[in-house]
Amino acid sequence: MYKLPDRSSGTSFDTIGILTSGGDAPGMNAAIRALVRAALNQKIKVYGIQRGFAGLIGGDMRRMSSASVSNIIQRGGTLLKSNRCEAFKTVEGRHQAAEALRKKGIQALICIGGDGTLTGAHLLARESGMTVIGLPCTIDNDIYGSDDSIGFDTAVNTAIDAIDRIRDTALSHERLFLVEVMGRKSGFIATQVGIACGAEMILIPEYPRALDSISHTLASNRKAGRGSSGIIVVAEGTEPGLTERLAGYLRQHGEEPRICILGHIQRGGSPTGHDRVLASCMGATAINYLQAGYTDVMVATLGRELIPAPLGDITARRKHDPRLSELVMLLHK
Repeated sequence: MYKLPDRSSGTSFDTIGILTSGGDAPGMNAAIRALVRAALNQKIKVYGIQRGFAGLIGGDMRRMSSASVSNIIQRGGTLLKSNRCEAFKTVEGRHQAAEALRKKGIQALICIGGDGTLTGAHLLARESGMTVIGLPCTIDNDIYGSDDSIGFDTAVNTAIDAIDRIRDTALSHERLFLVEVMGRKSGFIATQVGIACGAEMILIPEYPRALDSISHTLASNRKAGRGSSGIIVVAEGTEPGLTERLAGYLRQHGEEPRICILGHIQRGGSPTGHDRVLASCMGATAINYLQAGYTDVMVATLGRELIPAPLGDITARRKHDPRLSELVMLLHK
């Protein structure tokens, strides 16, 4: 259980807005539920903004009640829908968004999403003076300033469950399986999944390696009887076709690898208990932060503590944990 911060109330809000943006992640609905109910308990009216920043610019907002968030904590996806909005990336688009909020009487905005969403939230706060709080919600867990993000635990467990099933076939046929997980710029999913599944090798964007060298090593290990699980976990990376290219090199070395791309299966499904609790704690804390006068921050985790982290840091710095990579190397020597 996360320790909730104790912040004295110094700011009064009458009406707030909530939106989800970017890629969906398990736990978004749990966060929405917590935000709505925590706000209503403080006599704050809540508007749910449909389809992220696109809906905000278009003024698509609906009043939310306690009943409107009943029975959603266990559901994947997002009740408010999501979208990627090119218009919001412009100053003019963000100006339209701020005007739409003011026209509706909304005094503060809470944005739930990943780095793109939180970057947009920061720009909106800086340019318009609007009170904005962010919640890190991405299966990649790549948000700088927070140890954890809503949806990451579910995505990892979904991938682990799939790989545990794949392993049965890999061992039965003594064949390599290349399992591709999400992670274009971040290898957090691949690393944790690979460690948990005892993968023979883990490939992540942070440590690019030559595919011909990797395939030679894997094939040599197999011939020498040093192969174990038959599972190779590959983060998708920024260039399409990475896993297929690796398979091609392995075929040149006499292997018959199989490819399994988990794709969007990692985004869906019921959130784990961890993600439900994390989202609930972050949602309640966001309302606490608003009343304490915070703005342009996100609710972040540091160990078991919830802390305010500046939204501006998200674009300025990248998250990286070398300890996990060191563990990967240690367990595969």
